[in-house]
Amino acid sequence: MSATTTALVVIDMQRDFCSPGGYAHTAGMDVQRLREPIAHIQQLLKAARAAGLLVVHTREGHLPDLSDCPPTKMARSVAAGAPIGSQGPLGRLLVRGEQGHDFVDALRPASDEVVIDKPGYGAFHATRLGQVLAAHGVENLVLCGVTTEVCVHSTLREAVDRGYACTTVGDATAASHPDLQAPALAMIGVEGGIFGRVRSTAEVVAELAALGTPMTTAP
Repeated sequence: MSATTTALVVIDMQRDFCSPGGYAHTAGMDVQRLREPIAHIQQLLKAARAAGLLVVHTREGHLPDLSDCPPTKMARSVAAGAPIGSQGPLGRLLVRGEQGHDFVDALRPASDEVVIDKPGYGAFHATRLGQVLAAHGVENLVLCGVTTEVCVHSTLREAVDRGYACTTVGDATAASHPDLQAPALAMIGVEGGIFGRVRSTAEVVAELAALGTPMTTAP
């Protein structure tokens, strides 16, 4: 890994997923579980900023008129008991510009960091992420955030198909249900690391601190 070719991607650490009254809480998820990565992501951000990495933060959400929300996604949110666009304590659920759509205070982006607003689960779909990474010459991605089995995995899989070498920071992610976390991480390393590798926050922080030391690709 080199600082000039690596980006840290922080996925969907928003109030809608990590705070009471947001989308995840309304849908019956344990937001305390989804908040558990925050301290680890803070460490990753500190190390990435010190090393001079490109830092990208993503937010899932839709236009106020919901024109970018597919009917199938809307139907799933209704079935989950948290219709996208409905009113909640943090504003309309998963709608851009609402309080719930914004980042948790502990992980707010720095002024020079990239924010990608996405309508889907993966961070490449219908966004400028691919162009941003290409413009910065990025070849390696370090992924963290929520949820492991949905938005992290969706972004990871497309990144791998696009040729990026990926590291998922296991203890800096969280699944919507405790039974899903271990399998979601385990499937990354099958077939010799088909979706890259899984490392701990401590391991990645040490690699970032080492700067010029290349990241291995072994799972």
